[in-house]
Amino acid sequence: MNDATNSERPSAILKNEHRTIERVLRVLGFLIERSRSGEGFELASLKRCVEFFRLFADACHHGKEEDLLFPVLESRGVPRDGGPIGVMLNEHRQARELTSAMDDALTAIESGDSGGEARFRDIAAHYITLLTNHIHKEDHVLFRMGDNVMTENDQDSLCSGFCEVACGLFGGQRQEELEKIADELESAYGLG
Repeated sequence: MNDATNSERPSAILKNEHRTIERVLRVLGFLIERSRSGEGFELASLKRCVEFFRLFADACHHGKEEDLLFPVLESRGVPRDGGPIGVMLNEHRQARELTSAMDDALTAIESGDSGGEARFRDIAAHYITLLTNHIHKEDHVLFRMGDNVMTENDQDSLCSGFCEVACGLFGGQRQEELEKIADELESAYGLG
C-alpha cells in the first residue's frame, strides 16, 4: 500500500497510483498483442485486468479524485464546466463505459461468442489510449494546477481523506490487495 503521510502532497499519492495503473495497462497491451499474433487469449488474466481497472483505477483512484480532490479544486477556483475538472469527469465516465464493455465482451467470450475476442481487443485498445492520455493530462496539468492553488490545510486534509479511502474495501479488497494484482500480472508475463 502507498504509505501516505500528511507531509506528502495529494498529487504525489495520485501520481504513484497512476504508475500502478500504467503497469496494468502495459500488461493489458501485452496480452492484446499476444492474442492478435495468435498466441492465445488469456481470459483469466484479462479478467483480472478488468477487475483491477474497475476496483482500483475507478472505485478507489477515480473515487478519490471525484469525491475529495475535485471539490477542493473547485473551491479554489479551478472550473468544472468548460474546464479541466469537467474534462477529467467526462474521461472517467468514458473509462467506466469501456471497462463495462470489456467485461461484457469477456462474458460473451465465455458464452462462446466467436467475435468477442476481436471486440475485446478493440475496446481494450481504446481504453489504453484513453487512460494513457488521461493520466498524462492529470500528471502534467491538473495536479500542477492543484498544487498551485491548494493551501497546506487543503493538502493535509486531502492526504487524510485519501488514507481513509485506502483503508476501505473495493469489491471486498483493500487498496494494497488490489495493488498486488499489478505485481502478480507483471510477474506472470515477465513485465516487472
